[in-house]
Amino acid sequence: MDVIRLLGIRDTSLSVEEVLAAVGDHAAGGTTLFVGTVREQDHGKPVTRLSYSAHPTALAELRRVAEKVAADLPVTALAAVHRVGDLELGDIAVIVAVAAPHRGEAFAASRRLIDDLKAEVPIWKHQVFADGTAEWVGACE
Repeated sequence: MDVIRLLGIRDTSLSVEEVLAAVGDHAAGGTTLFVGTVREQDHGKPVTRLSYSAHPTALAELRRVAEKVAADLPVTALAAVHRVGDLELGDIAVIVAVAAPHRGEAFAASRRLIDDLKAEVPIWKHQVFADGTAEWVGACE
């Protein structure tokens, strides 16, 4: 069975339960879950609106990142989903989960998966601040 159990770029709400279920594995002694949510401020400035956009290649790039993590680290299962479109404060923007034989491996793989996703997958965040200013923040920075 492929260790990459679930990957997605979605314009609908993300489910922690779905992602956690996807990485369930009896060979795993540790499972980690990271949930990234929309926060009410960034750089000390209140955020009023936020939207994510993805390049058409984003899912293929997410797969490439996941395959590299799976090849480099001893994981038994992994999953990653990212939201696009308009999000509200508190909405889930990204979820990654990793199962591995031991907790240290699960933590390392989970950290690598979210960090590489944010650095390499072409997904951009547009956030508007309460003072009327806006900024684009993106992958591949």
